[in-house]
Order: sequence, then structure tokens, then C-alpha cells
Amino acid sequence: MNKVDTKVRHVTKRGANIFAELGFAPAEALRYQAESQALIGQTLLLKEQLMDELAAWIEAQNLKQADAAEILHVTRPRVSDVVNKKSSKFTIDSLVEMLARIGKPVTLVVG
Repeated sequence: MNKVDTKVRHVTKRGANIFAELGFAPAEALRYQAESQALIGQTLLLKEQLMDELAAWIEAQNLKQADAAEILHVTRPRVSDVVNKKSSKFTIDSLVEMLARIGKPVTLVVG
């Protein structure tokens, strides 16, 4: 049986331009980094909007987190993460599914 090589040879520092570290030309690395940051920002904004809808529903229904968790088919800590806007812990799909469970289907508009 062959062993898998798992040795860490390099760690990119927080805030570093990964594209520059991968060897892209400086101008190209900057462009790729800017594009990726813009996409990440758009994704975070979308997640926050979905979480705002869920949090508003929980508040409007005057639900305790445990009760909301049962309705949403998630754990109480997951509801806490929604309410506290911990967007990194969720995919867009999971947030859309939770909204669908409470009768708030999500419609996507492009452009």
C-alpha cells in the first residue's frame, strides 16, 4: 500500500494574494484577487439577506430558538448561527431550504 504524502510545504498568510503565490504575473494576480473578492462579497451579501429573512420570521413568530429549530429541521445552535449572522457556517442552498420550509420560497433575479 502506498502512503499518501500529507506534508505541508507552504501556508499562505492571511490577506496574502494567493494568485501571486501561485506564480501569476503581478497585474494578473491583482485582477484575479479583486474578482474573487467581489464574488465573495456578493455571496456574503446574499447569505446575509437570506439570514435576515429567517431571523425576521423567527422574531415575528415570537419563537424560541428550539421551536424554530424544530420547524426548520435544524439544531438549535444552527438557529443561533442564523440569528447571529454567522454566514460562513451556511451554504446558500441550506438557507434557501430553511426558507422554503417556512413557506418563503426564494426567487432569484439575475441582472
